Amino acid sequence: MSRIWKSIGFMLLALCALTAIAQDALLKPFVLASKGPGDVAPKVEATKAALAKAGFTVAGSYSPYANTTVIGVTNDELRTTAAKSEHGGFGAAMRVSVVKAGNDVQVSYTNPPYWANVYRMNGELKDTAAKLQAALGKVEEFGAKGLTAEQLRKYHYAFGMEYFNEPNEFVKYGSHEEAVKAVEAGLAAGKQGVTKVYRVDVAGKKEVLFGVAMKGAGDSKQMDDAYIMSEIDFRDVKSAAHLPYDILVADNKVFAQYARFRIAVSFPDLSMMGANSFMNIMKSPEAIREALALTVGGKKDAR
Repeated sequence: MSRIWKSIGFMLLALCALTAIAQDALLKPFVLASKGPGDVAPKVEATKAALAKAGFTVAGSYSPYANTTVIGVTNDELRTTAAKSEHGGFGAAMRVSVVKAGNDVQVSYTNPPYWANVYRMNGELKDTAAKLQAALGKVEEFGAKGLTAEQLRKYHYAFGMEYFNEPNEFVKYGSHEEAVKAVEAGLAAGKQGVTKVYRVDVAGKKEVLFGVAMKGAGDSKQMDDAYIMSEIDFRDVKSAAHLPYDILVADNKVFAQYARFRIAVSFPDLSMMGANSFMNIMKSPEAIREALALTVGGKKDAR
């Protein structure tokens, strides 16, 4: 009888070990680096200084709404890994958010292995993850129950919705240089409420990533950063590092991820219907697509 109980005990231990391994393999979109009393402005400066000391380049930052700043950062690993896969440029930057929520200031950042798999990159950016943790800290990963690398590489929110390899292609120019110039001009003009936050050039490849702010009101509020996040970023730990949105110039073509992919992969556990659900921003994907298309010189119906 004792042998039977020993065998059962070993089996239970093995099951616990396998469960722990499975949990470790689940990735979440964001990392909470720290939280505590303070104000946003000094924490932003301290965060930028810590990132620079860790070898990151601060590509740009903006405040999409009150008590929130988002910082775009890059480094050699991000730029070189981005060059190794099709549209890997979407992963050429990570995003860091500083948010005042209640009495605390939260510092969070995009989880590099999560996004490396989302963007189907040739590598999981583990060195970048380690440097972000060393620079800013790590309390917990958050933003989802968790997905495996395999699930992320073939992610779509639901049947009939877009995958990573089904982005919007807005316009094709005569050359890479012409395409970049047109995007820069469109963002500088800001006529559609879309403006530049940062630019990152992928190493050794004709690929440029733009992080863009989106501001709209009235009929165009559905594409507004503040409006969208007010509907879906409702939990205690904030996911502001979802922002800003991305435009990618790859060779002579201009792309963006369709919002039903880009928003959903940041908020994969968000309900389809009900309070604080995707239903509340149902018109946003098309509003974003139209605003970005017109900004980069494409047509309103460009897909």
